[in-house]
Amino acid sequence: MRQNPLAFARNVLKILASRPDAPPSLEGNRLLEAILHRRSVRKFSGVEIPDDVLAAILEAGRLAPCAVNFQTWSFSVFTDRTWRNVWGGPIPFGGSRGILVMADTHRGKKVLKAFPRRPLVEYTLAVINASLAAMNMNIAAEALGVASVMITETGRGGYLDVRFVKEKLALPGGVIPLLTLILGYPKSGPPPMPPKLPVDQVSFSGPYREADSGILRDWLAQMYAGFKADHPGSSFDAQLALYRSRIDKAEADLRELVYEEDAHE
Repeated sequence: MRQNPLAFARNVLKILASRPDAPPSLEGNRLLEAILHRRSVRKFSGVEIPDDVLAAILEAGRLAPCAVNFQTWSFSVFTDRTWRNVWGGPIPFGGSRGILVMADTHRGKKVLKAFPRRPLVEYTLAVINASLAAMNMNIAAEALGVASVMITETGRGGYLDVRFVKEKLALPGGVIPLLTLILGYPKSGPPPMPPKLPVDQVSFSGPYREADSGILRDWLAQMYAGFKADHPGSSFDAQLALYRSRIDKAEADLRELVYEEDAHE
């Protein structure tokens, strides 16, 4: 999608002017503010996170809601040193801690045969639960003044490199890496709110309601402009092409891992 300079500038200004839309009557609610003002940060200061703060973030993950209390998640916790030992480089973006979040049905199966041979349902349930745990940790970090970003391919720490991660960490069948939560104290102020669709375009009552095509096009134009502003030497199309190539391999690896590992258990 090509944009002339005027359209590009107009879309960047829309991004910079965007703000969360919360009722004034709820102003000052600390939890709501943490959720609404959380942003993905990609420049960290390198300041270490105290052990008690990290422990509280992990505890938030442990206590996340989950279907039938199966707790189908595991967390692999990294310092910069242990990250380098495993992945051969520093934690992305100068973060001081990394938490790899995995969907995990292996642990529960050791004591409870809860799942019949239905690998897609089992995998989906595990992903739902583990994703809730990741979000709980994300919000807990924000509430404690720790910035974060959730990655799926940067640093090869997520599902787009599923086979690589499983081999590196010797993960058993039923354990699938989903994402890595990079944590640290921000190097500067929070980035702008990324382009978000209005609530009335993503929610409805009754039958499914199609989103307004004009609003969707406007959102996409802002996505292109925002990416160009952050990555002057690249383009959103180039990034999408990269994702498509990575997704094809991840799809093949996930099919094999989810279904073949299930058949061997």
